[in-house]
Amino acid sequence: MEAEQALLGAILVNNDAFYRVSDFLEADHFFEPLHRQIYNVAADMIRAVKRANPITIKTFLPEDEKIGEITVAEYLVKLAVEATTVINAEDYGRSIYDLAIRRNLIGIGEDMVNIAFDAPVDMVPSVQIEDAERRLFELAETGRYDGGFSDFNSAVISAIDMAAAAHSRDGNLSGVASGIRTLDNRMGGLQSSDLIVLAGRPAMGKTSLATNIAFNIAEGYQFEVQPDGTNKAVNGGIVGFFSLEMAAEQLATRIIAEQTEISSSKIRRGEINDSEFEKLVGCSQMMSKIPLYIDQTGGISVGALAARARRLKRQRGLDVLIIDYIQLMSGNKRTDNRVQEITEITTGLKALAKELNVPIIALSQLSRQVENREDKRPQLSDLRESGSIEQDADVVLFVYRDEYYAERAIADVDSKDYEKNLIRYEAGRGKAEVIIAKQRHGPTGIANLAFQPEYTRFSDLAEDSHIPEQFE
Repeated sequence: MEAEQALLGAILVNNDAFYRVSDFLEADHFFEPLHRQIYNVAADMIRAVKRANPITIKTFLPEDEKIGEITVAEYLVKLAVEATTVINAEDYGRSIYDLAIRRNLIGIGEDMVNIAFDAPVDMVPSVQIEDAERRLFELAETGRYDGGFSDFNSAVISAIDMAAAAHSRDGNLSGVASGIRTLDNRMGGLQSSDLIVLAGRPAMGKTSLATNIAFNIAEGYQFEVQPDGTNKAVNGGIVGFFSLEMAAEQLATRIIAEQTEISSSKIRRGEINDSEFEKLVGCSQMMSKIPLYIDQTGGISVGALAARARRLKRQRGLDVLIIDYIQLMSGNKRTDNRVQEITEITTGLKALAKELNVPIIALSQLSRQVENREDKRPQLSDLRESGSIEQDADVVLFVYRDEYYAERAIADVDSKDYEKNLIRYEAGRGKAEVIIAKQRHGPTGIANLAFQPEYTRFSDLAEDSHIPEQFE
C-alpha cells in the first residue's frame, strides 16, 4: 500500500513520473481498488496531454466515498503532499508490479490445490497440469492472464511496427521468410499468429517442403538484444518441429541429404566414400549450431503439444512451429467421432498460434478422392476428415507434382496415350507446384518450384530470363 501511495503521489505532483512506469505497469497491478481508479484517470489525462493533479482528477472519482475519516478529494491531496521524488518512481512501480505477479501466482497455486482436492471424476491430472502450465506461461509472458479489449490505437501502432519491420528485413517481408523466394513473394513470408495448413497426397513431398522451410528459417536466424535482455529475431527464427511420423534422426538425415547433395538412401545404406563422409561431418557441425528443435512424440494431444510449445518459447524462444501431421494428433478428450476430434485439434492449433504469436505450419493428408479425378490437382474439399481444417486455417497450401503421376502413366508402354504421357513427364520433371488455395491476407494462385527428389529439396525455379542463352 505504501508503494502504491508513494507512486501515485509522485505522478500527481509531476506527471513525468507516469512515463517512467507506463510501459510495464497497468491499473490492474494495484491492490487497492481506489488506487486503480486514480491511476486509470491520471493515465487517461496524461496521455491526452492534460494536467493530472488532485484538483483536475477529483471530479472523475466518486465524491461520496470515504477513506477512513477523509474524503477522496482530501486523500488525493494527502498523496500529493507525502509524494516521493520522481527518481524513485520506477522503483516503486517495479515493486507494485512484482507484488501483483506474486498475488497472481498465489491465486494459481490455490486453484491448483483446490482443483486437485476436488477434481471431478472425468478430469485426468494431465488436463490440470496443462491448464496450470498455460496460466503460468501467460503470466510469465504478459504479467497478467485476464483477457479484454484493447483500444484501436494499439492495433494501429502494431500494424505500423510490422510495416517498419518488413521495410528493414531482408526481402522486405512482413513475416518470417521461408527461404523460398517464389513462395515468400506470394505470401509476404509466414505471418505471426497464422495457422498455415500444408497438404498433399503421399509422395508429393509435403514433409520435404516443411523440413526445407524449417532449415532455411533456423539457418538464417539473426537476432538483436532488446532493452529487457531478451532476443528478438530480425531475420530467420527459432523453429520447433513436432515430428509425429518420423524419428528425429530420419528428419536429420533428410536435411543433411538436402544440404550435402548426397542421396538420403545412400546415407542410410552407408554407400558413401571418404569425401562424402567429410561433407556429412562438416554439415553436421554446422547444423549443430542452428536453433531447430525436434519433438518426436507420436500421437501427442493438442493440449500436450501446446504445453511443450509454451515451454520451448519460455526457455529457448520460438518464432515458427511446424507439425507433421494433423491426422496423427489426438484431441484432449478421446472420442469415436474423428471429425469432431480433428475440429478440436485445428481450433486448438489456431488458438495456440494467436497465443504464442508465431506462425504454425501444420501438415495434413488429403482424401483419396483426388486419385479418382483426371486432373489430380488438390482442392479445398479434398482436405481429409474435417471441413474445420479449411475453416480454421489462415492459409492452405497444396503440394502437387505432375511428374509423379506422369511417371506412373508411362510405366504402361502399351498405352495408347504413352507418347502424350511421355511428353507430360518430360515437361514436369524436376518441377513442383505449391497451390495457394486459401489466403486471408493475399491472393490465391500457384507458385512453381524446382524439386530434386534424390535430395528431397525444394527450391526456386530458374526463370527463363535468368538462364544463359542456348546455342545449337
